[in-house]
Amino acid sequence: MNMIKKLFFLVLLLVLAPATASAAQISVSFDRNPVSVDESFQIIFSADDTPDNDPDFAPLEQDFEILGQSQSSNSSWINGQASKTIQWTLSVMAKHPGSLVVPTIQFGDDASQAASILVTQGTANKAVDTNDELFLEVDAAPQSPYVQSQVIYTVRLYRRVDIAQAGLNEPELSDAVIEKLGDDSNYNTQVSGVNYLVTERKYAIFPQKSGSLTIKPLLLTAEVVSNNRPNFNGFFNSQITKTRKVLSKPVTLDVKPAPAAFTGKHWLSAEQLVLKEEWSGDSRQMKVGEPLTRTLTVLANGATVGQLPELNGGKIDEQLKTYPDQPVLQEQKKPEGLIAFREEKIAVIPSKAGRYTLPAIEIPWFNTQSQKMEIAKIPETTITAIAAAGSQSAPAAPVTPIAPTTVEARKIETVPTAQAPQQTIWLWISAFLASAWLMTLVYFLTKGPAKKPVIEKDDRAIRLADCVKNLKKACADNNAIAAKDALLAWAQQKSSAKKEDGYAASLGAIAEQSDARLRDEILHLNQVLYGKAAEPWNGKKLFQAFVENKARKKITAADDDKLEPLYRL
Repeated sequence: MNMIKKLFFLVLLLVLAPATASAAQISVSFDRNPVSVDESFQIIFSADDTPDNDPDFAPLEQDFEILGQSQSSNSSWINGQASKTIQWTLSVMAKHPGSLVVPTIQFGDDASQAASILVTQGTANKAVDTNDELFLEVDAAPQSPYVQSQVIYTVRLYRRVDIAQAGLNEPELSDAVIEKLGDDSNYNTQVSGVNYLVTERKYAIFPQKSGSLTIKPLLLTAEVVSNNRPNFNGFFNSQITKTRKVLSKPVTLDVKPAPAAFTGKHWLSAEQLVLKEEWSGDSRQMKVGEPLTRTLTVLANGATVGQLPELNGGKIDEQLKTYPDQPVLQEQKKPEGLIAFREEKIAVIPSKAGRYTLPAIEIPWFNTQSQKMEIAKIPETTITAIAAAGSQSAPAAPVTPIAPTTVEARKIETVPTAQAPQQTIWLWISAFLASAWLMTLVYFLTKGPAKKPVIEKDDRAIRLADCVKNLKKACADNNAIAAKDALLAWAQQKSSAKKEDGYAASLGAIAEQSDARLRDEILHLNQVLYGKAAEPWNGKKLFQAFVENKARKKITAADDDKLEPLYRL
């Protein structure tokens, strides 16, 4: 009995040892970067588990003044796995300008990563009357972008009064895609020696045509608290407010066309772009009739998913069977701008032994940082297929298509060559299984045709695809009437799939079910068709918004953190 207890505790120690030895991973981030020396900002320490002890923030005081700190935690249970995040948020101000380093902070035996932040010299005195208790500041960078390139539009609300409530309209710019970037940030600063609380908001703007474009002024309507007057009972206080309206300045962009030196077939501008290829196994030792999954990904900083090209378009040898999956499109909104991601998975199955060459993949793009054209490239890929163990060199039997997701999920095992008696046994087993399959097939054939719902489901998918093709052609031809008909037909198929009535009664009904960009394009189409003044219609933006609307619905259901490990620019 004592021996059993000893063994039990030994096993328990072995099980608990890895958990005890593992250290919490603690990362460091900022609410914005760079910052000014006279502005407060936040340093956020994030731990994926409870660290060994409370943090010691004393090393920060060498370069930073700590104004306040708070702690929060979040726990979740997803797909049977528990996760926990603990955050320490410090509000600080830099003591001097420069590239300052947030040193490693000890959490008992655990420690955070070091991080750096750029602190600029104090902001110059702004051309404002310091008697202004409330004003707006806007700027755009760059102010001379290339067409379809990213412009960061920043709005700052300066105030030194309390506000009961406020409303600020969204920036407006015709022929542009506008996306809000992340949450608002708040900090303190000084203007001409006067302290102000600043609320900062950022947008990514992608102008869709060249020329001079003006971002209209923003209007802030705020209820400013002017006084608190107590009632006689001293319990209820009536808050006296006055309405203030503040207007920002307009911002004019000088949008340049694509440079003549750009020789790519499709214009694509970005700040950074990465193209890569991965295989689920060794592509130099493929086996005839067995699949490998090829994964192609492109990630661009400062672009939208609608700008990213298709990756799997080259011609390949007929002896290679390919089964592409639906592409994965994602966008991530960072304070620095928009990050677009496209992933394509293709199952590749050789039907004959030999060497095959997959063509090179090239994406010409314009680097807005260096102002030069670059080419992201995956060179020609040579794969080698060998005959499976025990098979002849004759052409392989037809292969049933396998979905790429299934291919990647399972492990492909090689069965060693067996001796003659074992081969006979497997031959009889195979014959038995083939007979059983044949009997099942005969049963269903004699029973009658397949059930109607299955056929309807396949037909509906085909009809939906046809509607999308018709919409794409109508938009390419700038045919507003055909685009309307295609949209109504597409929506009718979607509503019949969901068993909804009246979903596709009009373009307005479709617009209500769409995101902001697609809604605006559909309403514009509606105006072109039924407005009093006839005007030409360009369908390119409608189809781009239609494609990105479908992508965003997938993004909403997915976890944003999935993109993090892919961002290795």
